Amino acid sequence: MSGAPAADSASTSARPTPRTVYLGTSWFAADVLRRLVDAGHPPRLVVTRPDRPAGRGRKLTPPAVAEAATELGLPLVQPERLDDDAVARIAEAEPDALIVCAYGAIIREPLLSAHPLLNVHPSLLPRWRGAAPVERAIMAGDAETGVSIMELVEELDAGPVIAQQREPIAVDDDYGTLAPRLVDLGARMLVEALDRLADGPLPAESQPDEGVTYAEKIVAADRDLDPTASARQQHDHVRALSPHIGARLRLDDGTVLGVRRTRIDEDGRLRLVEVQPPGKRPMAYEDYQRGRGER
Repeated sequence: MSGAPAADSASTSARPTPRTVYLGTSWFAADVLRRLVDAGHPPRLVVTRPDRPAGRGRKLTPPAVAEAATELGLPLVQPERLDDDAVARIAEAEPDALIVCAYGAIIREPLLSAHPLLNVHPSLLPRWRGAAPVERAIMAGDAETGVSIMELVEELDAGPVIAQQREPIAVDDDYGTLAPRLVDLGARMLVEALDRLADGPLPAESQPDEGVTYAEKIVAADRDLDPTASARQQHDHVRALSPHIGARLRLDDGTVLGVRRTRIDEDGRLRLVEVQPPGKRPMAYEDYQRGRGER
């Protein structure tokens, strides 16, 4: 607290760093992990998913968190499931808390009750529980989102909230600009929570029953733009999936055109700005038109 005496500040800085185990998989979780280490909170163990085939060549590829842990020199395990062996390996690290961030698998008993669990979730819970909260918030045209640090319970993303902060969604934000800000916000909030954990259990507030929405996983069908939707709805759809997934438009001639950027003109109509033809690099829509000999 700002009014604390200097002696209290010194004792605070001398508090022991909580021992943690970090469970995460995605690039979002990898970036949060890097920031934790930078802030002086390296976990004793990192748990992530096994390597999976990826890309056109289906080459076996480690998750982003595995790459980050190796880069940072952190102990790493990649169990197929959080079975008895994985739970025992986590217990060997003697954690004061487990940190969960975009792990990609449901955590069940006995691990759920074995240690305090801090889950970093990029939404303003109870809005957008689930797998794709950032994309769904933009797609819905939300004016703001945020990050919640919560306890884990059996019900999906329904645990008591320890901390929550808001982040505006600008009209020109897409996933590529918004998600990194949520990484920064989530990492700062997590460090603050870990610092407070040194003083004892963290108070948490139950989520309200009202306002619950679910951020379903993005599947292939979610990429398709609906030409009958409003210009604003289509524009928000494109923003939500750019640049990591990409929306697409099915043309009358059967071409599936990737749509990376759009805008709404002064008359309220949707205009394509950047597209990606099949098998080609992204290009300005005007260049695509000229290549097809169209007006």
